[in-house]
Amino acid sequence: MAKAAADGHRVVLVVGTRGEQGEPVPGVLAEGEALWERRVVETHKSAEILGAGRVEFLGYEDSGMMGEPTNDNPACFWQADLDEAAERLAAILRDEAADVLTIYDHHGGYGHPDHIQVHRVGKRAAELAGIKHVYQGTMNRTRILAMMEANRDNPDAPGFDGDPDEQPTIDENSFGEPEEVITHAIDVTAFVDKKRASMEAHASQISDESFFMKMPPEMFAAAFGTEWFVRLDGVRGEGEPFLDDLFADVDAD
Repeated sequence: MAKAAADGHRVVLVVGTRGEQGEPVPGVLAEGEALWERRVVETHKSAEILGAGRVEFLGYEDSGMMGEPTNDNPACFWQADLDEAAERLAAILRDEAADVLTIYDHHGGYGHPDHIQVHRVGKRAAELAGIKHVYQGTMNRTRILAMMEANRDNPDAPGFDGDPDEQPTIDENSFGEPEEVITHAIDVTAFVDKKRASMEAHASQISDESFFMKMPPEMFAAAFGTEWFVRLDGVRGEGEPFLDDLFADVDAD
């Protein structure tokens, strides 16, 4: 987002919910303050850091993590009617005359129900609004697994507690995508400081003691200096390099 804004593109952030669920970082909320109120403020602050020109919320409630009773809330995003939610997003896309839409991959990055719904709603909204260039943001599972393996014995690695067998693990069935299906790798190394600041803006979710904030700068840059996308209707041939620009096809139209 910061790179796109710096390159002169208008960036619009659309969020499905206001993040009502979850446990806030202790001591962050003011007396009587609702979590969703704080998260709206944090979202605007984060978006400003990244250079977004507009922030919109679709108006649904947070669904919580997969399998929780909050998934059954009829007002939550997970339960939203697909076409109704897609039309809310499509209206914004039409208003902005959007060229590019980024959504989550089909399992929402790591299986979060609202992220999965962003994928579904985004795909349908693109159809309704006639958006041809749709990219699924994901994580490069192949490289993350390699990085984790390389740091198994590193006492400076985040989460290290002295036992390599007890280090953080990921679900290979629902975390990111394997490298062979990824089509785009966007170098955002020049913007990792803004990325870190935008994450810090979400103080009710990410404390100074979090896994991400405890990363040394060089490790943070290695982990977050590239953003990975799968073009919705695209493939990358075996041996072909990653594409490095989400707007190249727009410019070619």
